[in-house]
Amino acid sequence: MQILQIHDFSSAVFRNNRKLRVWLPPGYELAENAERRYPIFYLNDGQNLFDPATAYAGVDWRAGETADALMQQGIIEPMILVGIDNATVERIKEFMPHHSVSPLLLKPRGRRYPDFLLREVMPFVESRYRVARGPENTGLGGSSLGAIISLYTAMAMPGVFGKLLLESPSLFVSNRQLLKNSRRLLVWPERIFLAIGTRESGNEGRDQRLVKDARTLEFILRRKGLTADRLRVVLGEGAGHNESAWAHRFPEALSFLFRKQAELR
Repeated sequence: MQILQIHDFSSAVFRNNRKLRVWLPPGYELAENAERRYPIFYLNDGQNLFDPATAYAGVDWRAGETADALMQQGIIEPMILVGIDNATVERIKEFMPHHSVSPLLLKPRGRRYPDFLLREVMPFVESRYRVARGPENTGLGGSSLGAIISLYTAMAMPGVFGKLLLESPSLFVSNRQLLKNSRRLLVWPERIFLAIGTRESGNEGRDQRLVKDARTLEFILRRKGLTADRLRVVLGEGAGHNESAWAHRFPEALSFLFRKQAELR
């Protein structure tokens, strides 16, 4: 039986409170698995992952159901999913590391996010659950600004996360600063799943620019040596900027990022 455990979590870094939603795979509590440690995937905007009652517009990613199905099919090993709730009214500030004109943000707090994750969230989870350590067992991801802060964190903490999910990343923010920074980074996660829809905004010109930004990041990553076995880029034809699109692509993302090593041969 799969289990979702919800924790009240207080952050000294951000000086606020939120919930952590920890999804445990079937068999986690069995005595025969008492010594087993599990790969882990940290995902932003935890409210949107497991329950339509808490998800934006009542649509969740069905993250637990998807992980369970892929485990049953033998595509991925049993693993733990951690949904990190956003801080609601503070979400934009926490998810943006640089000043921005569009959207207007003069006092971003995103540069604190790597410390929040590494010094607070991860130790909290690792002290309570049987987590396998090392970048090969550790993933991070999100959508929209949640993807932006995931990208920033992976770049700020090279070698910590071996798997990175970037769904509809808002790369235009802060005058495309993360695209500029990415050109200088040498160490990247072992696997990255990058996806963008062709109807993210509903405005043809803007949508073309969003796709172009994603293609630019793909070009940068390819130049850094990320071949097809390390980087998968998905262009969602007709897909919008919403939970439904991200839920639809999550099975492919999870399969690519956490596929069994045997699948590589």
